Amino acid sequence: MPIHVRHYEPSDRDDVISLWDDVFPDSTGHNDPAASIQRKYDADDGLFFVAELDATVIGTVVAGYDGHRGWIYSLAVTPTQQRRGIGSTLIRHAEQALSNLDCPKINLQVRSQNDAVVAFYGSLGYDTEQRISMGKRLASHAKSGETSDAPESR
Repeated sequence: MPIHVRHYEPSDRDDVISLWDDVFPDSTGHNDPAASIQRKYDADDGLFFVAELDATVIGTVVAGYDGHRGWIYSLAVTPTQQRRGIGSTLIRHAEQALSNLDCPKINLQVRSQNDAVVAFYGSLGYDTEQRISMGKRLASHAKSGETSDAPESR
């Protein structure tokens, strides 16, 4: 049965949290899945998608657009379904949604040591750009013991 990509719905919440916990086991506290999901859903920008197989959520992509650049914030595919084209399908879906918004360019971030993910995005036409990514954790979202390092990509 083919996969189906659709918009995230609140009923997907627990499945998405479970997926993200599996795919991003070393995620830090500032990437709390429940809070991230709720904030993205509240943004109501139509750029949060899930991939389903047999009515089971097996992947997600979270994108954004600020009128200047599009962003791929997070791509996740359940480990047992990786390397089957699902990630590529989700990225193409997000790219089309951003293109429909007249977005001229998409950016994304990958941890520098994650060579496999860099290669994956390279295979989809993304190039490494000579930039330094900087971030600042806002006090209202910092948790005790966290540093103000730039946020990791999910």
